[in-house]
Amino acid sequence: MTATAPRATRVRPRGPRIARAMKPLVFAVLLAPAIWLAYALFADQLDGDVVKILEISTGTLALRSLAYTLAISPLKQLTGWTWLNMYRRMLGLFVFFYATAHMLIYFGLDLELQFGEIWTSILKRPYITIGMLSWLILVPLAITSPNFMARKLGGPRWKRLHQLTYVVAVTATTHYLWAVKKDTFWPLVYFALFAALLLVRAYGWYGLHRRAANAAV
Repeated sequence: MTATAPRATRVRPRGPRIARAMKPLVFAVLLAPAIWLAYALFADQLDGDVVKILEISTGTLALRSLAYTLAISPLKQLTGWTWLNMYRRMLGLFVFFYATAHMLIYFGLDLELQFGEIWTSILKRPYITIGMLSWLILVPLAITSPNFMARKLGGPRWKRLHQLTYVVAVTATTHYLWAVKKDTFWPLVYFALFAALLLVRAYGWYGLHRRAANAAV
């Protein structure tokens, strides 16, 4: 009678397991600024122009979330940490969440839902026009974020659609720059950050196509 070898158990890599366990914490960290703003608003702890504070804060949080989202691919290229993809959809949805809050605060609190004024603002103020364009681009990206939508669209089409995130990086930062007019330090910081992330991404695309071309020879 021969002894049978013990059945090998599949051990999942530690990185993905930790990343999966950390998702609730990452979610809480991303949501915390919104909770604090809501608390500060209702507790009357916001000094100055409350509406402007809320507008600037939510807009900045949208840009920050966008920077986190765009940093996923370069970080993967530099580190090989493919498990970072676990956070991509959540980060993208937070971009949409904060951008939508930013828009609703402007239209609802600043313009008090005066639709004639809203329409005039969109048509005649370039920074509002490009800001609205940024939000409209984000809408299909948010709708197609779930996995079943990616399967329905098909991988290549889904990827092409979500490359519009890079367009949003340009239009949203332009909106920020035109909105502040004089104090351009932070808009330019975001421009530089997004430019660096896009350059790293472009270098990755170039390297991938170059390797594919060499392999085809």
